[in-house]
Amino acid sequence: MLAKAVQDFLAWRAKGLNPPRVAVNVSPSQLREKDFVTRVEQVLTDMPEGVRPLAVEITEHVIMQEIEDASPKLQALRAMGVEVAIDDFGTGYSSLSYIAKLPINTLKIDHSFVRRLTGTPNDLSIVSSIISLAQALGLRVVAEGVETAEQANLLRLLSCHEIQGHLISPAVPAEQIDAFLRGHRARPRAF
Repeated sequence: MLAKAVQDFLAWRAKGLNPPRVAVNVSPSQLREKDFVTRVEQVLTDMPEGVRPLAVEITEHVIMQEIEDASPKLQALRAMGVEVAIDDFGTGYSSLSYIAKLPINTLKIDHSFVRRLTGTPNDLSIVSSIISLAQALGLRVVAEGVETAEQANLLRLLSCHEIQGHLISPAVPAEQIDAFLRGHRARPRAF
């Protein structure tokens, strides 16, 4: 999966497109593999100098289960220029002391909080707190599952860095990314 993501990135770039980083979800079994970091490093060996198109996303639940083994691996990935995100943040009962110590770049707020953002004061408070926490730790914040302009506007007011979800685009297969990137060249980013 990692190799395919980097190959796709290079192909889009060769066509003159400006692809964003490619995020790949890492499974618990991949994270447990002793050669996981080496495999990522091998995938990146063909990249031009200074180009690191890869981000890995690990669910909060997985990272908390694998914290002792995962932390040095994530540190090695960060040293290679790979971005590391905690996915589905807010659902895995993480320890805030670990979040501050983990070598991560991004927290991705779980869609379940975003979905109820405009109708539930408690979820608004949770999202606001996650954004404040992430910013205080120097992390980027991405809100997942944004479906309405009202949610996007509220997230903008809360200073969320990025959004993803059906409001921006439904999931797009790799074969359709060329057309997607061509159609979005002149459009501004969500935030």
